[in-house]
Amino acid sequence: MSDLAFGGATYIADTSARARSHHPAVSDQWASALRAHQIVTCSITTLELLFATRDADEFRELEADEATLRDIPVTVSVQRAAITALRDLSHRGAGYHRVKLPDALVAAAAQHAGIGVLHYDRHFDRLAEVLHFDSRWVAAPGSL
Repeated sequence: MSDLAFGGATYIADTSARARSHHPAVSDQWASALRAHQIVTCSITTLELLFATRDADEFRELEADEATLRDIPVTVSVQRAAITALRDLSHRGAGYHRVKLPDALVAAAAQHAGIGVLHYDRHFDRLAEVLHFDSRWVAAPGSL
């Protein structure tokens, strides 16, 4: 097993994981993963994070932090994969496709890049049923 955080893989860090990154149960692994360049971003998570800022100073600081991370593109192919994922989930049961749209795009971007998603959100496990990416919880479900 790797000594690197979160098994040593590279992950798009979803906003659900980032919101918990300062939790004592997560913060050491999070910091290690950042130092090892295991944490990447995409425009969807960046937009969600920037939307949640309170003022221009916080916006500017977060935007600068995001610029230090490798950016996984959200291409037309990624968008099509997200649509296909929702379609495939819809065949599994009424309402089963109702995952957050940003989550579908993040998961599809991870699949396209051949990496995982680090999260604290059950939607990613559902998306992993129809997309090929590593759905990795930042901490055990229900533990934070």
